[in-house]
Amino acid sequence: MNRDLFTEEHNNFRSMIRSYIAREVSPVFTEWIEDGIVPREQFAKLAELGLMGFNIPEQYGGAGPVDYLYNVIISEEAARAFVHLGPFRCHSDIVMPYLLAYANDEQRGRWFPRIAAGELITAIAMTEPGAGSDLAGIRTTAIRDGDSYILNGAKTFVTGGISADLVIVVARTSKDDTNRRNGLSLAVVEQGMDGFTKGRKLQKVGLAVQDTAELSFTDVRVPVSNILGEPGEAFNYLGHNLVGERLSIAVASLAASQAALAATVEYVKGREIFGKALSSFQNTKFELASVATELEAGQVFLDRALMEHMAQRLVPADAAKLKLFASELQGRVVDRCLQLFGGYGYMSEYPIARLYADARVSRIYGGTSEVLKLIIAQSLGLR
Repeated sequence: MNRDLFTEEHNNFRSMIRSYIAREVSPVFTEWIEDGIVPREQFAKLAELGLMGFNIPEQYGGAGPVDYLYNVIISEEAARAFVHLGPFRCHSDIVMPYLLAYANDEQRGRWFPRIAAGELITAIAMTEPGAGSDLAGIRTTAIRDGDSYILNGAKTFVTGGISADLVIVVARTSKDDTNRRNGLSLAVVEQGMDGFTKGRKLQKVGLAVQDTAELSFTDVRVPVSNILGEPGEAFNYLGHNLVGERLSIAVASLAASQAALAATVEYVKGREIFGKALSSFQNTKFELASVATELEAGQVFLDRALMEHMAQRLVPADAAKLKLFASELQGRVVDRCLQLFGGYGYMSEYPIARLYADARVSRIYGGTSEVLKLIIAQSLGLR
């Protein structure tokens, strides 16, 4: 079906991104996989295109207001080319909304120009070894000491943690025995602060070029001027942005699924078995017809959610439904497509193998499928 979300300006931007990926990413993507990280200079190139400064006011060197469809186009074009831009999506879709919403004028002047220039890469550290989906159970503490907070604790599964220069750390600044959600704050830790240590780069099943790290904080002195928003309000802040985070994951899930279908259609047309094209077998046709139908339904769901999001009407329960549907659809689609590749589908040199490995985490990060189902159930009045 025709997608009528995009204007001519969007389509011109898509052409630019497609050219950039073909020129700067695809030829070296295998090297990125081997290194397990996106080279630092790549972010400067993204900045030259204005991508690091989406929604950063022009007075700070940013691109100014940009609608969310530009982020969508980047995800779709990366998936189409079977590449990944590492922590860029996390920086742009997940971290920057916090900075744009809650940074004060002084913080904007300090950080925004360098972010827009690609000199500062951002990350957010929420998950702890003992507190995954339970954000209210965070044990990392930040205790006020004069004009600073003394930060102690550890975080894990930090996307872009190795590359990051600015890390938004969720920490407990006060305790409320009646409500564990109260007393959490967002402390911005900068590269080079004493006591801030980046641990090992975690070896994952998929998403090889998206560096993921463990971070530790030992008596890190974080200036009061590095607290984002109001102290004690982090749980509310995090809740506000979960809609956008889950939408971003759904976008990536659908884009990767579409890429899997395209790769499989091309493969079965050229693969011969028993003297016939694999595409001529009824099973192949039926499998891919079913996949294409499910993807069409998923795309319509996503596009409707995108319209709601840009109108600021996408509610948490609907974002949960979308992320649940899209991530589980991705798992089914990629699995069925890989099956049609036979043994070759299990070889890492084939993009379908990478798509398969990358897909599994979509049902975990940004809210597990089980957590999403709880949110959806609550919206139905089931408590």
